Amino acid sequence: MDSVNNTPKKKLAIGWFSFTCCEDSTILLTELLNQNLDAWKKLVDFKYIRQLKTKNDMSNLDVAFIEGAASSKKQENEMQSIRANAKYVIAIGSCAVTGLPSATRNQFVDIELNEKIQWYIKTFSYGQKVKKLDEVVKVDDYVAGCPMNVDLFKQTLDKYLKVFGII
Repeated sequence: MDSVNNTPKKKLAIGWFSFTCCEDSTILLTELLNQNLDAWKKLVDFKYIRQLKTKNDMSNLDVAFIEGAASSKKQENEMQSIRANAKYVIAIGSCAVTGLPSATRNQFVDIELNEKIQWYIKTFSYGQKVKKLDEVVKVDDYVAGCPMNVDLFKQTLDKYLKVFGII
């Protein structure tokens, strides 16, 4: 509460989303929450973080952190929906930033796309190409690394806490 006006203090409304990747940045976020939850929950409204909550809401996000690459049209559509509901989108980790290593299969030649790989692509409705995040939606910032660079993530979080006048 704002002690002057007796109104609730604004919090940064964030979502954390994960697509095709090993989710190592999500694991790091969980570890960061072990150390920072008490301080961050005063500043951040974790509206969507499927790995930690059962009731999630991705509407009206200030910032969406997206980990992973898009390996299907369904994932591309989900990323576009997140973008439509967020003022800012941050690419988290190497798969979101560069597409790799998830996009390694983009480098296969036809002879390497044997029946087994083709079976996976067809069975799971994967696209012919894995796409990094900015090939699907507008990205406002990047936190590279596999897993993400923790110091850069904290700097980026602080940046948006300032952008929205929370700190």
